[in-house]
Amino acid sequence: MIEQHRRELTRQDTSIDGLVNLVRDYAKQETVGPLRGAGRWLGYGVAGSMLLGLGLGLVLLGLLRLIQAEWPRAASGSLSWLPYLIVLVVCVLLIVITVSRINKPSLNKEVE
Repeated sequence: MIEQHRRELTRQDTSIDGLVNLVRDYAKQETVGPLRGAGRWLGYGVAGSMLLGLGLGLVLLGLLRLIQAEWPRAASGSLSWLPYLIVLVVCVLLIVITVSRINKPSLNKEVE
């Protein structure tokens, strides 16, 4: 009688341990995997935006220097503000084009 009771307890412990392991593995699968994917997605996005911002900043600075060097009247005198206005307009135009091209895909590829 006592031996049979011990076997039942051992069987329950095993099934409870199995259930706990199953729930833990399922929770890891459903949380850690997607979080790693989201972290990678965000990392590439941040790195890409930083490099794109740096590159566009240098291009705009180059455009400003080009206008100032090739258009002597705009480099001095009463029109010295004009190259800055031209570069500002180009910058705003680039921002408008960039924002209009932004897609908002889901992190979950099954939803798309």
